[in-house]
Amino acid sequence: MTPSDLQQPVLLSLLGVGFATAFLHAALPTHWLPFVLVGRGQRWTLPQVLGAVAASGLAHIATTAVVGGLIVAAGLVMDRWVSGVLPWVSAGLLILFGAFYLGRAVLRAPIMAGGPSLALSEPTVSHAAAFWGLVVMMAVSPGEVLLPIYLSQATEGPLVLAALTLAFAAGTVLGMTLFTVLARAGWSVLRLERWARYEGVVLGLALILIGLLVLLRPH
Repeated sequence: MTPSDLQQPVLLSLLGVGFATAFLHAALPTHWLPFVLVGRGQRWTLPQVLGAVAASGLAHIATTAVVGGLIVAAGLVMDRWVSGVLPWVSAGLLILFGAFYLGRAVLRAPIMAGGPSLALSEPTVSHAAAFWGLVVMMAVSPGEVLLPIYLSQATEGPLVLAALTLAFAAGTVLGMTLFTVLARAGWSVLRLERWARYEGVVLGLALILIGLLVLLRPH
């Protein structure tokens, strides 16, 4: 199936959900705080920091797409053996991930109560080592919260999955860039960490809702 086979509103809704989910996921401190700290430690300019953010975000989505492709392939094979099971599996994973993020956001203790020190110091590694360290850090941790969305669209064809990957990339890079810029502009790191608590609630509820929509969609 190609994007033209889907109704345009359905495709736009799918891409919007993918973009919003990736953007919310990028609000997690692991997606912007290292760039703030490393950038200050290396005394990088804003363009240097944002270059690392963009490269790392794209690497993050690239590995997510590879893992997602493998999951989709496995899901399609499984669906041939057990007819109709794929939507139930993807919906179940979405709901489980949503419950996990929601529960963690509600139950976890405040993070970094004192806030990390952002004092400037002399760079301890080369700029290239710092840059590639950030890229590798994001590349080896695919966005697990995005994987069930790939699985939920497994039967829609490679072009739809490619469009979804582009939406993930746009949301991730934009979110990482926004929160990194806000932190560098003087926003309290502690305040952003507090907002990350609500991000977990919103993301959890959104994933549960998507899972329910997958279950209710005619198959």
